Amino acid sequence: MFPKLISFDSFVLPTYGVLVALGYLSGVFMAVHLAQKEGFDKERIFNLGIYLALGGMIGAKAFLIYQDRTFYWMNPSALFSRASLQSAGIFHGGLIVAIAVALWLTHRYGLPFLKTADSFSPGIALGLGIGRLGCFAAGCCWGKETDLPWGVTFTDPYANETVGVPLGTAIHPTQLYESAVDLAIFYYLYRRFSKKQFDGQIFGWFLLLYPTARFLIEFLREHAEEAFFWSRLISNAQAISAALILISIWLLWLGPFRNRGLVPLTISHDRQSASRHPRTAKIPGR
Repeated sequence: MFPKLISFDSFVLPTYGVLVALGYLSGVFMAVHLAQKEGFDKERIFNLGIYLALGGMIGAKAFLIYQDRTFYWMNPSALFSRASLQSAGIFHGGLIVAIAVALWLTHRYGLPFLKTADSFSPGIALGLGIGRLGCFAAGCCWGKETDLPWGVTFTDPYANETVGVPLGTAIHPTQLYESAVDLAIFYYLYRRFSKKQFDGQIFGWFLLLYPTARFLIEFLREHAEEAFFWSRLISNAQAISAALILISIWLLWLGPFRNRGLVPLTISHDRQSASRHPRTAKIPGR
């Protein structure tokens, strides 16, 4: 819809990049705000957020390249094309890598993983809600054709050139669907944060709500052939969403039992001194 925020001669500042960056920063600052309520040091959490953002970006890009591996194998120079460099990649890939990085860092530096994940979850939803507006501006992640009155038609040749969105055809504004859902999830998680009953509850709700919404919206999105499993039965994103939903159900079911001390094994990676005094834990570079 509005792929270029600023254009001067050959210089182009993409609207997508600005909104994605704003989403990342909003998410990190929200995580810092909530983490302070949990007793964490704000600078430490900010640094952790930067590491998670970097891991997420690398994971998202890596999953994109893997999904489109046939195209990149036949066109290796496309790895460095404007479209590839500007693309943020596949969110589920970024989420998986970010969770892996969080598990490693919280274990290594003595931070309770579930409590830390609770602090980050509302911010992730907020960042996604803003970032999907960038997708809409750029034209990527577009939906299937529709004759519904709220269908949108892209007309900018630059959007077609960079992301391949079809022009002159009314399609589902799936980017706006997801942005609205993400912002609603953020509101719900933020309001619930101060009322949570056990560590991991907010994280569990995020892993339930977002993947469920994404699973449903995927039916309205247009995909390349490589993005499907089992003869186009479900997309890669739907398969990963289903796995995350199962994890969320386990977390939300197990949490109350762990809170009452009935489950001896936890995944909080507590070290006695660090769990009692989280400010003593350190993050690289601090």
